[in-house]
Amino acid sequence: MKIVAAADWRDRIPFETPMIVAEISPGEPARCAICGADSALRPRTQLWAFKHRHPKNHDGFVRFYCAEHVPPAVVAVAPPVHERIAPRRERRVSAPRAAAVVERPPTLCPDCFVEVPASGICGMCGNVVTAPAAG
Repeated sequence: MKIVAAADWRDRIPFETPMIVAEISPGEPARCAICGADSALRPRTQLWAFKHRHPKNHDGFVRFYCAEHVPPAVVAVAPPVHERIAPRRERRVSAPRAAAVVERPPTLCPDCFVEVPASGICGMCGNVVTAPAAG
């Protein structure tokens, strides 16, 4: 079984390319997105569908525009083809990192089993704990 997204007329529209609305989605008259809700309804043969990219939705979103407000098509420029392929760089091997240096071993309170700060006073019970001798 193959799971696919729902088929929709908006999937047939390429990004940043104006298309006549009547050709891709026939129906009732509609309004231009820029002209606003107060503008007169226009037949779908006079409106352009334009699919914009969206940062959080990979399907983008479609707006209808009149001839005065339709955005220009975005032409994708192919990257230049190089005549020769650059040789592969050798992988750099870095030296292993040194372990973090612990200046003093952690001191634990014998009653609470909580690490005691450098002041030597336990934050839980208030006992004064001396650090064990290093060695």
